[in-house]
Order: sequence, then structure tokens, then C-alpha cells
Amino acid sequence: MFKKIYNSIKNFIIEEYKFLICMLFFYIVCIFPVNYYIVIGGGISDVSERIEVSDATESKGSFNISYVSELKGTVLTYLLSYIIPSWDRESINDYKYSDEDSYDDIEFRGDIDLKSANSCAIKTAYSLANEKVEKISSSIYVIATFDEYETGLKVQDELISIDGNKFENVNQYSDYLQGVLSGEEVEVEVLRNKKKNIIKCKVYESDGRKILGVALQIVNEYETEPKVEIKFNSSESGPSGGLVTTLEIYDQLVDADITNGLKIAGTGTVDNNGNVGSIGGVRYKLIGAEAGHADLFLVPAGKNYKEALKVKKEKRLDIEIISVSTVLEAVEKLQGIGE
Repeated sequence: MFKKIYNSIKNFIIEEYKFLICMLFFYIVCIFPVNYYIVIGGGISDVSERIEVSDATESKGSFNISYVSELKGTVLTYLLSYIIPSWDRESINDYKYSDEDSYDDIEFRGDIDLKSANSCAIKTAYSLANEKVEKISSSIYVIATFDEYETGLKVQDELISIDGNKFENVNQYSDYLQGVLSGEEVEVEVLRNKKKNIIKCKVYESDGRKILGVALQIVNEYETEPKVEIKFNSSESGPSGGLVTTLEIYDQLVDADITNGLKIAGTGTVDNNGNVGSIGGVRYKLIGAEAGHADLFLVPAGKNYKEALKVKKEKRLDIEIISVSTVLEAVEKLQGIGE
């Protein structure tokens, strides 16, 4: 029986080898990577599924993160983006800060952006709710290098010290560099691939400030009371969920239901001071919020808000759009809806 099957397969390969070679070649071409991300639309996701505050209060409505779905481009998805109206192409070069940036570096930035956004969300929400929040550690990472500066530092390096001095935030590192002469070298200790390294780095001067020629990002860890746990999927990244994450934590902390029973979608970054910052992909996120049947859409004031209003008019969307500049303003406007 096995011999019969073997001979059948063998004969098929002999007879159809040209067709099989063509199919294999076509498959390889289709999965061959191209220098693009393929944007395939947006959607919303209930953020309460990712956030758990001890003894949280319950709400009748929900806060939903508006997101954009992207695929790493291949020949097949690239060609399909010219056929499917809702698919767009974005060059990976638009995500790069230097020629040396790799795909892994871009993904690392997105991951650090998410972690930083979550730490800012915790700090802001707990401070606004007058609950205990205390910083217990800080980690500072190199998230970008630039072609115009020569440096031994690499994206994904975690900074430990400069000339043996450890600092708690990026500003303290910057302040230390101001006392170093331009052109001099400093010894930067980093954690790279889980190993400590000492890198000698030249100090540059730009616009009157001393710099190392890299961009840094900080991730703080906080101790809170009540406890909070945030769990995002490994496929999720970026800072644009900061606003909604902050509002969800705050809503779980306070007695009042700031959702007012509504399905609320939104986007926007949040810093440690509760300021809401602009993001990209507003068009897809607003359309995704409408498709997800959200009652209203929170968006950063300014350029993002204007773009959202334009898309709403073009697409004749029914969703209410609310612009916010701070988390406090978002809370106040949501409370105003319920009055």
C-alpha cells in the first residue's frame, strides 16, 4: 500500500514538476518581504480586559482603545494594497531615524512606547484619583540613533550610568552632560544583550545643548495602592492607547461611573503630567470606532481633532467627536455628558 502511494506521488512529481516549480517560485515571491507596512484598517478593543485594579468599581459603559492594524509587507500584501481600497502602504523608512535602524529596532521602539505609556497612565490616573502611587524604579533606553552623530550606543541599549553616575530620569542625564566640554568623551555603561558594557561616547553640542546624539526613553515602575496590573498582548505596541488606558484605570479607582453607560473609544498619548499628545492614523481609528459602534470618540485637540472632523464629514459618520488636551479635561467633559 505504501509502495503504491509512493509510486503515485513519484509519478505525479515527474509529470507535473514544471507546474510544481512554478507554484513554489510563486509562493516564494509572494512571501518575499518588501520595505513597507500594509495598513489594513482600524478597530476598537475594550481596554478593561487588559487592566485590573484591586477592588475596582464597576461601570455600565466601556473604554475602548482605537487601533490601526498593520501587516509587515510582502510582495503579495503589497500588490493587494493596490486592489483592496481600504488597504494602504507606509514605507518602513518613515519609521526609521537612521540608516542603521532595523525592523527589530522599530518594533523595540513600539514596545518601549507602550510600556512608557502604561507607566504614565498609572501615574496620572492614581494622582488624579488621589490614590497612592510611588515610583520605585526607572529604566532608560536608547530608542534611536542619528546618521549625523557617531556613537557607540545602539538602539535597545539600557543606560546604567555615565562616568559612574546613575540618574533617575532623562533630564538628569542631560543636566550632567551640560558640564562636559563639547568634543570630550564620557564613559557610558549600558546593558546590551543582557551583558554590561562600557562605551566611550563623544559629547556633541546642538542648539546650545550638550548631547550624546541619541534619543532616550524612560520607563518608570510604580508601587500603587490599590494594586494595578496591566497586560497587553505581545502584538500590541505604541503610545496611542495612553489616554484610554488612563481613563480606564481612573474609572476603576473612583466611585463615579465616568462612562455614563456609553461605549467610549479614543486615542492619544499621555505624559507624566496628564497632558494628551497627538498620534498618527486618526482616520483609520475614527472609522474603526464608528464600525465598532462607539458612542463617542476622544481625540487629541489641535491637528488630530481637525483631521477627525474632516473624516467625519467626508464619510458622513454619526459618531460624536470630543477633543481633549489633558486627562482632567477628558474626565470633566465625560462627567458633563452625564449631567
